[in-house]
Amino acid sequence: MRFQLTEDQRALQDGVRQLLARRFDGEALRAAVDAPGLDRALWRALGEAGFFALRLPEADGGVGLGLPEAVLAFEEAGRVLLPGPLIATHLAAGTVPGAATGEAVVAAAGGTLVEWLSEADTVLGDASGAVPLRSVDPMTPLHRTRARSAPDPVAVLLTAAEQLGSAGRTCDLAAQHARAREQFGRPIGAFQAVAHLCAGMLVCTETARAAVYAAAVTADPADIAAARLLADEAAVRGARDCLQVHGGMGFTWEAEVHLHLKRAWVRTQRAGSVTESEELLAVDLLARAG
Repeated sequence: MRFQLTEDQRALQDGVRQLLARRFDGEALRAAVDAPGLDRALWRALGEAGFFALRLPEADGGVGLGLPEAVLAFEEAGRVLLPGPLIATHLAAGTVPGAATGEAVVAAAGGTLVEWLSEADTVLGDASGAVPLRSVDPMTPLHRTRARSAPDPVAVLLTAAEQLGSAGRTCDLAAQHARAREQFGRPIGAFQAVAHLCAGMLVCTETARAAVYAAAVTADPADIAAARLLADEAAVRGARDCLQVHGGMGFTWEAEVHLHLKRAWVRTQRAGSVTESEELLAVDLLARAG
């Protein structure tokens, strides 16, 4: 099956990328690391742009688009490591007052980890007894809860989209560094070991992209589970390989790469994680085999 973005979808993708370039550039990313906290002005700007209301019907004040368009928007958010409970607020548009416009911040307590609980105006699910954790990602505050519920397939897919965006970004960062960094009078990308790392990252990213885009079209739970597995692998492996390309520099605070790895680790623990997605796929395969 071949998937080609329409002109409108490309325009949406470009528009979200330009919006984020203006509102959450490298300087803003550094500020978010140094002083963690939710930027309410940025949140409202996302709401004004229709980010949270993308799938809300026009009759209800939304944009009236579908799941494929939401995937494109969340891919761009993942690419720049946009902080905040984006998925929970997006899913709450139309049910929680102010969520669609970015006036309200919504957190979801569906899994054992809850992101941005302290910053939320509304919490969906049972967050009683939540215990704060020290997060590996400086831009994602976490709480642990005991309550668990079945993951929302849309939330799982949008997490995969964020992972895909992160994988694409680290692939680009590795390629840029491999072209610019020189050793022994040659760009390090000319050396086979580095070239193979970059090529492997690209293959993982594009494989995940095909799966995520396909799942956005079919909305089939098994397709979504497969997309999530591939996107998680692309994001984590891509960030690790990008660190290898950067060498010791990649672990410094000045580099963006380690932030992608830490965010990718946190996302893998969301509802619909590796184990849950593998179990769903296993059940689906067994059912098809009769």
